[in-house]
Amino acid sequence: MEEIRPIIWEGGMLKLLDQRLLPHQERYIICSTPGQVRECIREMVVRGAPAIGVSAAFGIVLAAQNYFAQELATLEKGSVAREHFFEYFKKIGSELIRSRPTAVNLFWGVERMLKKVSGLGNSSEQVLLRELEQEALAIYFEDIETNKSIGAKGAELIPEDSTLLTHCNAGALATAGYGTALGIIRSAFEQGKLRNVLADETRPLLQGARLTCWELQKEGIPVQLIADGAAGHFISRGEVTAVITGADRIAANGDTANKIGTYPLALLAKEHQIPFYIAAPLSTVDLSTPTGMGIVIEEREETEVLYVGEQQITPPAARARNPAFDVTPAHLVTALVTEKAVVCSPDESKIRQLFEGEV
Repeated sequence: MEEIRPIIWEGGMLKLLDQRLLPHQERYIICSTPGQVRECIREMVVRGAPAIGVSAAFGIVLAAQNYFAQELATLEKGSVAREHFFEYFKKIGSELIRSRPTAVNLFWGVERMLKKVSGLGNSSEQVLLRELEQEALAIYFEDIETNKSIGAKGAELIPEDSTLLTHCNAGALATAGYGTALGIIRSAFEQGKLRNVLADETRPLLQGARLTCWELQKEGIPVQLIADGAAGHFISRGEVTAVITGADRIAANGDTANKIGTYPLALLAKEHQIPFYIAAPLSTVDLSTPTGMGIVIEEREETEVLYVGEQQITPPAARARNPAFDVTPAHLVTALVTEKAVVCSPDESKIRQLFEGEV
């Protein structure tokens, strides 16, 4: 099995696998400043809620490196002026957060790093850089272990000889290197339960066609690409055992934002009485957002819809709308699979119990 490494921290620099070039070219972009990390997130060099949260954490480490390289000379040697120091990092954190507004893991990663910064304001340069690097690496390795736990718990839901349908890419490329929805698929495959995977192409950026098929082929997992509009056909013919997707933000009541096109799949699954599973770490749950109505939906450039690659596919004067996500109501979700537990028919009470340790 070939290891997929979308995020590499090496030599004090962040290397991000450029997912815009996959599956035809595997090339890393090297980031040495938080601004470069921000651009990579905004331009979807790196994408997927857990992956951008991890990347943003390393962006804060790069901010610290830049701070000492460029600004420490103006301060008292050997220490940091706490107020100036923390304001600098709040500014960098805000800039990182603005790069993608929907995925809550981005907010979570930045806030965790800023909390670490706030406790280190009077530390020496050496201590601060070491502690921030260790915190970002902890987030990275925790994500991998979290996803493996999600995979193991989710695989218990999968019956023998299953055909699973998935949307967008919630695999190694969308995380630190294992996957949420594809983590379940990997675990089910390793247990001999999987007959086939149907991967939606996921217009307009084709993450299913370009990324999910690439990942699964690398690991020898059987996969067939289908057009987004073909999902209903296969579900209605009884060819799909269950639908599994990831999530970019989950509201306190269980409403879930995920890649545009997820909501129709949940409706189809409900109509045809097959399970619809959401796989996500607890860091994707936003208890400060009561319902899906409060989730900010990113709307991206219309050119992503009007063009495929460099080729325009519409009349010259055509206009387009391009929401990146939609919201699936909690009542359509059969179960939410987290690293801690599987929550069947998620609602506000069950999700709160999950965080309070009662599940």
